[in-house]
Amino acid sequence: MALFDLPLDELRGYRSASTEPEDFDAFWAKTLQESREHDLDARFEPVDTQLTTVDVHDVSFAGFGGHRVKGWLVLPAGATAPLPTVVEFIGYGGGRGLPHTHLLWASAGYAHFVMDTRGQGSAWGGGGDTPDPVGGAPAFPGFMTRGIDAPENYYYRRVYTDGVRAVEAARSHPLTDASRTAVLGSSQGGGISIAVGGLVPDLVGVAPDVPFLCDFPRSTTITDRDPYREIGKYLKTHRGRAADVQRTLAYFDGVHFAARGRAPALFSAALEDLTCPPSTVFAAFNAWAEDDKQIEVYEFNDHEGGGPYQEAAKLRWLASRL
Repeated sequence: MALFDLPLDELRGYRSASTEPEDFDAFWAKTLQESREHDLDARFEPVDTQLTTVDVHDVSFAGFGGHRVKGWLVLPAGATAPLPTVVEFIGYGGGRGLPHTHLLWASAGYAHFVMDTRGQGSAWGGGGDTPDPVGGAPAFPGFMTRGIDAPENYYYRRVYTDGVRAVEAARSHPLTDASRTAVLGSSQGGGISIAVGGLVPDLVGVAPDVPFLCDFPRSTTITDRDPYREIGKYLKTHRGRAADVQRTLAYFDGVHFAARGRAPALFSAALEDLTCPPSTVFAAFNAWAEDDKQIEVYEFNDHEGGGPYQEAAKLRWLASRL
């Protein structure tokens, strides 16, 4: 796919047309307050994986609505003192998978907490283990329109809240250093990391790769590739609902969370990315409030972005902060 979005010099100055709801902060404060009425009840059960360089714990904690959310905690083998901690969120359709697929960060000396994504884990990878027990209004198959009739019902209200609670769960373990916690992820995981970065004020780093869930007014109209296209397919049937849908999505737009991001940030964008178009990534990056931010640009890549090159970039970047 040749370049299709704005030229790079225009991307660096691009700003989203997404309108922030007046009660954005109140909405999220209330959401998190209600979630914290449930005991976090983080549980860590050792798992025999036959891996000799890491120790693995099967994790569960109370996320949105007190619903149990699964995860993995992967530690360097034999760790005895609190470690800098990386909390990772997973791409669209994937789940926490199997422990042996999460070796990078523990191998670099970090505590690595991987959050399962509720209701997902059946499209690729090693599967997921967290159901989403909340129903909703009619939706197009996928996750993008589940509960899109109102912000209170929207699927990503539950997922973003799970993400905040995942940070709290990770920090509750005696071998994690709460003062040295970063969040990261690719695609959907990048979008969740931006949201968590805007909701958790004391992170030391946020690293979203080719992030999804940003600049909804543009992303839902510039590409015909799923998952963004799920919204267009829904509106194709539910005629006349576009304004209502955009109102709901405004509460979940990464651009507005980025405006509250106070941690150093390392983004990445791919200029041939049809899944998460580069202008939508730059919309969040340009809105990121912390001055200590940078973005890696991969000119000839689609949604795979920088792949292992970006992993290397994150290893170097986090080493200077954790």
